[in-house]
Amino acid sequence: MNKEFVMRGQTASGGTEILNFSGLTPGYAYRLTQFVIYSSTNIGEAHYEMFGTLTAGKVAVSPIDPNFNNDGLIGVASAIITAGLASSMPYEIVNDTFLITQDLILMVQDTQSNAPVNWQCKFIGEKLSTAEEAVTNYKQFTISNDD
Repeated sequence: MNKEFVMRGQTASGGTEILNFSGLTPGYAYRLTQFVIYSSTNIGEAHYEMFGTLTAGKVAVSPIDPNFNNDGLIGVASAIITAGLASSMPYEIVNDTFLITQDLILMVQDTQSNAPVNWQCKFIGEKLSTAEEAVTNYKQFTISNDD
């Protein structure tokens, strides 16, 4: 049975969060299915240009300078909200084929107002055999050890 769950929070612009997966449920790996960001203050009255990254590496990837050649980069999100307009331009790119078994690093940045950024990530769990779990753990370890 697949387990779906959400992690969400608010992080200071330029700050990082650790999303804990180590030891979450033995025998399971997780796939990122959604990564969205949203402004936190003075919504509708200010201009926001927000960016976020989610990495399986040991260091955060800059949200304003992501490199898709980085194997540990598994999610990017952006949202541009113009003051006085009812619409925004959200984008997300997620690597939903990457199996997560270890902690992730989330980093966000608002380049216009420097306000904290709200974020939400959705994951789905998948049951792994012992051999699949060992291979997945090794793959993520080599990615996080390669940064």
